[in-house]
Amino acid sequence: MKNKLTDLNDHLFSAIERLNQEGMKPEKIQTEVTRGKAIAQLSEQVLKSGALALEAEKFRAEIGYGRTSPKAHLPALLENGNGSDAD
Repeated sequence: MKNKLTDLNDHLFSAIERLNQEGMKPEKIQTEVTRGKAIAQLSEQVLKSGALALEAEKFRAEIGYGRTSPKAHLPALLENGNGSDAD
């Protein structure tokens, strides 16, 4: 997987570093503030999605998904695509 939480962390710290640059013109500061807000909002959604995926995996473990017959099925939306849902 290309995008991991460490990558998100790197993006967040890059945004902070851009905001911390001295001598920026006011319009550049405003651009970076707007960009930073967008990054923060998207990051929040990524984290919520990750939390949902984690809860789905906990549920799989709790019900014995893939180890018992008949298998319990998660809704397609919650399938994580890492192969753990293969028959």
